[in-house]
Amino acid sequence: MPMLATVLVLLVAALHLGFLVLEMFLWTRPLGRRIFRLTAERAEMSKVLAANQGLYNGFLAAGLAWAGIDARQDVALFFLGCVVVAGIYGAATTNWRIFVAQALPALAAIAAICLVR
Repeated sequence: MPMLATVLVLLVAALHLGFLVLEMFLWTRPLGRRIFRLTAERAEMSKVLAANQGLYNGFLAAGLAWAGIDARQDVALFFLGCVVVAGIYGAATTNWRIFVAQALPALAAIAAICLVR
């Protein structure tokens, strides 16, 4: 995998690791509530669901890290595709900013991989 693609794949992995931390550990804290625009009550009521979401983001981060470290284009494309689908779904059902935060970086990494194929 070319260096730019590897860097972008690892960047997307780092983003999803950050999402894991936000959703699993900071959801009910002031930073998490501010980022996700939640009241304390709503954050408390949804913290178990958010932790589950965070766990899935951790799986995406792990798969992308594996792909980036081992230069596995096939694995990278699979996990990046999952991120794009999740970003599109999140944008359609929750907030368009999810597309920007998740899908756009993944699409950039996919483009970097595909341009050298």
